[in-house]
Amino acid sequence: MKRAAPKDAPTDRRKKTDPLPLDLPSGPDFARETMIIQRGVMPVAGCDEAGRGPLAGPVVAAAVILDPQKIPAGLNDSKKLTKRAREALYEEIFATAYIAIGSISAGFIDRSDIRKASLEAMRRAVIGLAIEPRHVLVDGRDLPVLPCAGDAVVGGDGFSVSIAAASIIAKVTRDRMMERVGIALPAYGFEAHMGYGTKHHRDAIAVHGPCTYHRLSFSPFTIDLP
Repeated sequence: MKRAAPKDAPTDRRKKTDPLPLDLPSGPDFARETMIIQRGVMPVAGCDEAGRGPLAGPVVAAAVILDPQKIPAGLNDSKKLTKRAREALYEEIFATAYIAIGSISAGFIDRSDIRKASLEAMRRAVIGLAIEPRHVLVDGRDLPVLPCAGDAVVGGDGFSVSIAAASIIAKVTRDRMMERVGIALPAYGFEAHMGYGTKHHRDAIAVHGPCTYHRLSFSPFTIDLP
C-alpha cells in the first residue's frame, strides 16, 4: 500500500508544455525587416562584408534592399552555400533587388586596420544604393557611419534574408575579383584560395615574396609600414 505524502510536502507545480514542433523554420527570414516596415520605416537594407581574414585582396561589402514580394528562395549565410548555389542566387538577387557594392584595397587596410576598412566598405555600399534606405541591418557587432538608423546583428546572415543576400553578393563579387588577380599573377594561386593563408599560398609567398595585393600588416609579413 502506498503511503500518503505529508501535507507539507512540496508539490511539483510546473505546468506541462507542448513539445516544440518539428518543422521549425531554419535559416534566415524577413521577420526583422517586417517589424521595421510595420513601424512605417522603409525601405530596409541588409549589409555584410567578405574578406576580413585573407592575407591578400580587398575587403568587399554589399548592401541589398530586397523586394518583399520577390525574395529569392534559399537565401542563407554565403558560407553555408555551395559555390554553385551562391552563383545562382547572386544572379537572382541582382534581378530582383537594389544592390550596391563597396571595396577597400589592401593598401587602405594596411594604413588603417581591417575593422575600420570593413566598416568603410559597408558605409560605401550603403550610400551607393540607388534608393536611400531608412534603416540598415548590418552583420556583426559594429555599425558603420550611416545616413539613417541601423542595427548591428551578430550572426545576422543567419537571421535576416537581407543580410544573407548581402553576404552572397559580397562573397561572389570578391571571389570573382580574386580569380582575376589569379590570372594576372598565376604564381600565387589566388583563384584557388582567394587570398586566404593556405599552405600553398604561404609557400608561394616564401618563394616569390609579397605582391601589391598582399596585406603587409598581416602575419606572416614583417615589413615596416610608413
